[in-house]
Amino acid sequence: MARTNGVPPQAGSDKTSKFANVGAAAGGFVGAMGGSFVPPLNVTINNGNKTPRRGGGGGGAQGLLPAPEFTSPAQIRNYCNTLRAAAVTLSFEVAMGAEILKAVLSTVPDPEGRMGGAKIRAFKVSRKMQKAADELRNAAKLAAATYAQFQQEYEGELNAHRHTARRPAQPRMTWGQQ
Repeated sequence: MARTNGVPPQAGSDKTSKFANVGAAAGGFVGAMGGSFVPPLNVTINNGNKTPRRGGGGGGAQGLLPAPEFTSPAQIRNYCNTLRAAAVTLSFEVAMGAEILKAVLSTVPDPEGRMGGAKIRAFKVSRKMQKAADELRNAAKLAAATYAQFQQEYEGELNAHRHTARRPAQPRMTWGQQ
């Protein structure tokens, strides 16, 4: 384990530094803006992947979630956990996008020259995206609640098929071998 300046590294520091770097980048981006700064906008469309997907469709959400085949409790748990994880990740990304959108739009001057008009307009627009982030967070909560409700409603069936842990066989003394 490497030490830096006599301080041991903390567990999970990669994840926290990842989010700290994103926040610092957004803060630097927002702080560097001037009165009429308009950032460049690049749009990239990648149509190189033409392989057909399972199910024959081409929807974007198909890659995020497993197929909705609910033939076992494990598949229900997997689907709910995957949905929860995807919704949490997306909610963070959309919330960050809402903050960046608000920062960028607040630099656009108000056409009527009102004091604080640019920030008010930016807040009104970014509020909708922030609501989308809030709803994604609620979707994550509801996905977890779905599996909890499944466990509660089908407790009898789950317990009937759950394997009970057996004691490992203890070695026995064989007195006949002397």
